[in-house]
Amino acid sequence: MKFENDFSLKPYNTFGIDVKAKHFARFDSVQELQELLQRPAIKEEPKLILGGGSNVLFTKDFEGIVLLNGIKGMQVLHEDSNYTYVRAGGGEIWHDLVLFCLEHNLGGIENMSLIPGTVGAAPLQNIGAYGAELKDVFQELEAVHLETGEVHTFDNMACQFGYRESVFKHRLKGQYVVTSVTLRLRKAHELNTSYGAIHTTLQEMQVQQPTIHDVSAAVCHIRRSKLPDPAQIGNAGSFFKNPEIPVLLFDVLKEKHPDMPAYPVSEASVKVPAGWLIEQCGWKGKVIDNYGVHKNQALVLVNYGGAKGEKLVELAYDIIHSVQEKFGITLQPEVNIL
Repeated sequence: MKFENDFSLKPYNTFGIDVKAKHFARFDSVQELQELLQRPAIKEEPKLILGGGSNVLFTKDFEGIVLLNGIKGMQVLHEDSNYTYVRAGGGEIWHDLVLFCLEHNLGGIENMSLIPGTVGAAPLQNIGAYGAELKDVFQELEAVHLETGEVHTFDNMACQFGYRESVFKHRLKGQYVVTSVTLRLRKAHELNTSYGAIHTTLQEMQVQQPTIHDVSAAVCHIRRSKLPDPAQIGNAGSFFKNPEIPVLLFDVLKEKHPDMPAYPVSEASVKVPAGWLIEQCGWKGKVIDNYGVHKNQALVLVNYGGAKGEKLVELAYDIIHSVQEKFGITLQPEVNIL
C-alpha cells in the first residue's frame, strides 16, 4: 500500500496535466482498499478513483485523496454450452483483457481492442467502439462502497447502461470503486465488421474469412493510424460523444450536407460522428500555443506539452459552440472534467 502527500498526478493522467493531489494512495486488493477507507485522515476527505487516467481532464489540484486501483488478475471462472465467463481485476489494463480473451479464443470484445484505460473504469462509461459496447458482454461487477467499505455486486440491469453512460456517472457517482468485472463471452463467434473502416481494412489485409484475431488486428491498425499515442502526445482519446439525433433532423441536415455520415440507432434516431462535425467546422489540426485538435482525428484534443487543463476546456467549449451554430447539434464531452 502506497500513501503520499502533495503528490503529482502528471504521470497518472494521459493528458499529462501537471496538477497535484493533497493525498495519494494505491491499493492492490479489496482488503487494502477497505483498510485505507478506515483511516481517520482519509474518511472525511473528498475521494477520486483513478485507473489509467485516460478519461479525465484536470483543471486544478485535487484537494482530497486520489485512490489508484491496482487490483490485478484475470481468470476463466466457468463455462456453459454457449458462453465462457471471465473475471478481471479492476486495475488490469483493458487491452490486456482483450488479449487474454483472444488467447482463449473468446469472442465479443475484439472490436474494443486498444481502448485506453483499465477494466475498473470500463463499466463507468460503458466503453465501446466500432459497433460494440461493454453492456453487450457484461455479466456483473463487484465494487466497494466508499462510505461503508462493503462489497456490492451489480448485474447488467443494475448498472443502467446507456451510450457512454451508467448509474456510476449519475446516481452513484463517486460512491463506489469497481474491484472486478465479469464478462460473458461467446464460444461461437459472431463477428461485427460493418462499422467504420473494419471491412475495408480487412480487405486491405487480404483477409477473406476473418476471425476475432483478424478483427482485433484491424481495429488496432485503424486506431493507431488515427489516434495519437498518449506516451508521445498528451490526450484522452475521443473527447466527445457521437451525438444521437432524430431522423427528421438528420434528413434536413442531409439536404444541406449530402456527404454527412450517420449510423442508425433506432427507427427514430441516428448517430452522427462527432469527429466529422468538428472537422466541418474547421477545427481538425488546429494548434493554439501548446495545445489543439489532432491533425488526423478531429475528435481528439491534444496537449503538446505544458498546457493547462482550463485551456483545453475552453477549446472544447469553443468547438461545442461552433458545431451548435453550424448544425444545431450540441456535443457532449465524453471525458470527465475536474
